[in-house]
Amino acid sequence: MSRSMFAELAFTDAVRGVQEKMGSRGFYAKEEGAPAEEARFGEAETAFIHARDSFYMATVSETGWPYVQYRGGPAGFVRVLDDKTLGLPDFRGNKQYVSVGNLAGDDRISIIFMDYPNKRRLKLLGHVSVIDPDDSETLESLRLPDYRAKVERGFLIRAEAMDWNCPQHITERYTEAHIAEAILPLHQRIEELEAQLAAR
Repeated sequence: MSRSMFAELAFTDAVRGVQEKMGSRGFYAKEEGAPAEEARFGEAETAFIHARDSFYMATVSETGWPYVQYRGGPAGFVRVLDDKTLGLPDFRGNKQYVSVGNLAGDDRISIIFMDYPNKRRLKLLGHVSVIDPDDSETLESLRLPDYRAKVERGFLIRAEAMDWNCPQHITERYTEAHIAEAILPLHQRIEELEAQLAAR
């Protein structure tokens, strides 16, 4: 038996104390003492990440405040480069650079990838290497030729822990593309019926 590296990093003494108080400690304690399983991107994680068009990213400032940022782009803008590493282009935004500044002092990062229609989420803890603009070769490998946003820098994220989270309380949400796909048969049927009426 192995235990989750996510639990190894996330279950601090304070967290375990709350688990004990709330009655869930016994469930999680079963795996403790076993070697921690190293985080690696397998087929399921790779397919899931490549299908995402957004995620939420948390960093920590030098004053200790957490900062959560939404990141978006075309599906596949986050790439699994190998079984431990993600590549991410950093598109120009509002020029506050809070996440980039935070990473200059603490390279730890927390990410949540969401699949709202299917009520699935993947949590990730890792360390970030920032790819500066002068590293044109690496940045070029992260560019998206059909997406016109300016890439200011890149992030290489080395995974330390991952966890597939339970689907409870995830509200189903659908993009415009999801809705268009779902109602396409209805549009086709309407066109068929209109053509039949016009032929009478």
